[in-house]
Amino acid sequence: MSTELQALQKRLELAFANPRLLERALTHRSFSADHNERLEFLGDSVLSLAISGLLFEKLSDLPEGDLSRVRANLVKQDTLFQLASRLDLAAALRLGDGEKRSGGHKRPSILADALEAVIGAVYLDAGFEAASALVRRLFSGVELSAQMSALGKDPKTELQEWLQGRKMKLPIYRVVATLGEAHKQTFDVECTVTDTGHSERGIGASRRAGEQAAAAAMLQHLHRARPEAATLPPNPSA
Repeated sequence: MSTELQALQKRLELAFANPRLLERALTHRSFSADHNERLEFLGDSVLSLAISGLLFEKLSDLPEGDLSRVRANLVKQDTLFQLASRLDLAAALRLGDGEKRSGGHKRPSILADALEAVIGAVYLDAGFEAASALVRRLFSGVELSAQMSALGKDPKTELQEWLQGRKMKLPIYRVVATLGEAHKQTFDVECTVTDTGHSERGIGASRRAGEQAAAAAMLQHLHRARPEAATLPPNPSA
């Protein structure tokens, strides 16, 4: 096992019986055909169930609709990216050369997907209890409250309100490229905030989905540039 994977297991506070599962969870499709997308699919469901159980315990008076909105806020890309960054998943990611050159190890979508894949790998390696325990450790620094049900805004809305609150111009979205066959296209969209001159890219199965992905990437950039905008509290163990 590589030094990076050994160090990551320590940060995860677990040891894999089958380290190949962890390696696959951190393998992007640009690196190998044996990549992490199936584990991501599995991990998404495991994460949702583990978070549902946690919220059922911690927010016992909250109705179903509000619980669903809190859960959506916790499992969205923005939150998972921040958790993946705290774990330094980027250090262990396996990316193709082109993805490396384009900064893939910092891309929120890649890191969020990798975290879900790691959760799926833990489930396959040690079962649901181990995966649920990992989820609880990951979210231990997140204050769970009923107010989080009001935070489930889509990234474009959240970005617009963030900019308006600071009297900045609204973002500009531009389709950079349309990829794939006509029946299975993906849209590469660029989001630009003219007041900062910064742009971020996002890819989705529709123009709207691409815009949402680009807006989410822009929010991540703004959160890093302006710590007061972050949605997660400081890591108490840092």
